Amino acid sequence: MWHDPIVEEIHRIRDEHAKKLNYDLHAICEDLRKKQATSGIKVISRLPRRSIVHNAA
Repeated sequence: MWHDPIVEEIHRIRDEHAKKLNYDLHAICEDLRKKQATSGIKVISRLPRRSIVHNAA
């Protein structure tokens, strides 16, 4: 099986972060929100795209 070192690093970092917060999903999300709010990077949210319905004739 082929291993991508970048993906492995991301998995390692993500696991270390989760471990610090006892794998508590609520705490992980809250921590990421705090980091996002203090990062100074503008976050853009978009509305979901409308689905296109085609008439079946």
